[in-house]
Amino acid sequence: MNQEMLTRYAEVLVTVGINLQEGDLVQLNGDTDSLPLIREIVRSCWKAGARDVITELSDDMIRLAKFEDAEDRYLDYFPAFRADYEEEKLKAKYHRIHVSAPSLDLFAHIDQQKIQTAQRAALTATEHLDKYMDPGDIKWTVAACPSVRWARELFPDLGDDQALARLWELVFQICRLDNEDPVQAWKEHDRALKARESWLDSHDFDYLHYQGPGTDLVCYLAEGHKWIGGSSTTPDGVDYMANMPTEELFTTPHALKVDGNIRSTKPLSVMGKIVEDFGFTFKDGRVTDFHAGKNAEVLETLLDMDEGARRLGEAALVPDSSPVSQSGLLFKTTLFDENASCHFALGQAYAEAIMGGAAMTEEERRARGSNKSMIHIDFMVGGPDLDIIGYKKDGSALPVLRKGEWAF
Repeated sequence: MNQEMLTRYAEVLVTVGINLQEGDLVQLNGDTDSLPLIREIVRSCWKAGARDVITELSDDMIRLAKFEDAEDRYLDYFPAFRADYEEEKLKAKYHRIHVSAPSLDLFAHIDQQKIQTAQRAALTATEHLDKYMDPGDIKWTVAACPSVRWARELFPDLGDDQALARLWELVFQICRLDNEDPVQAWKEHDRALKARESWLDSHDFDYLHYQGPGTDLVCYLAEGHKWIGGSSTTPDGVDYMANMPTEELFTTPHALKVDGNIRSTKPLSVMGKIVEDFGFTFKDGRVTDFHAGKNAEVLETLLDMDEGARRLGEAALVPDSSPVSQSGLLFKTTLFDENASCHFALGQAYAEAIMGGAAMTEEERRARGSNKSMIHIDFMVGGPDLDIIGYKKDGSALPVLRKGEWAF
């Protein structure tokens, strides 16, 4: 890590990530491991003309202390004023930047019931805030910051300094920060994703058939579904990049029309634990069975969050040749690993992935097949052996992916 890297990363998150405009309000969330980068992001926001920048920090060890030392009867306490504060920021249209280092399996020893109790309380208390994000006028971006703990996990044979330097190098490459002009590199990448987005939209597939090792799944798409690749656009016409990196094209599966078996091809880092060797069986859109070789209780917790947690809210396509995949590493954080692999998400669907969805009510989107849930959990299903065929309403078929690569 050096100052030039921090400054360049911060500038791209501000100018490409949320594409900060003069007078924008910004909320920056991060953790203590990311503090050097967060300081540079704050400076970049002010230099770009922000009207206000609110910075909120968390710390994994402080979060862990609650589960290790708090009385169980207080784990479900979530004061209403915290939700009120978040609502006021959303009403004022504070655009969001979230930067953190993965916690990995720091919470592996914590009783899953404790984690479920605390997360359910927080999600229930803030569920009503989703409506403020649906119109699409609040820009947001999510990024990861290299840390010693993360670097050690990925490069156990290197010393701390060498491992951290290697991780920074990879993050720079994957996020296109090593280009002479990173902003221009992101624009070119965005144009390539938009071209594929247009192709997928033009064929208006009725359903996709996934086939691979342990996978044979038919996934219908919501009525009026819209593919999203690269940048999103506010109603005022301002583009922003919600995830950095991003290699995916995603849309809305039909919550009631998914059938078959799906096997995950990468571990899942969630709730401070790593779930490995897992898969799901779907019937009429609902998970009816699941298995996992490690931490199956985490999946059970997620699936029991609410009715929508057992249904899909996102279907995303990523070629196996993506820069993240070609690194040959399992990054053990969803932000990176989902950009190495086709994936689905259990839970909440995105309003923007339905034609005109931002202007619809939740009920109107659900009538199209969109899912509603407190959670949104991505899990990876892609790889070099995955084939996907798209079927139109007239029965005609077109290959979408062959052996993990674009077929068009």
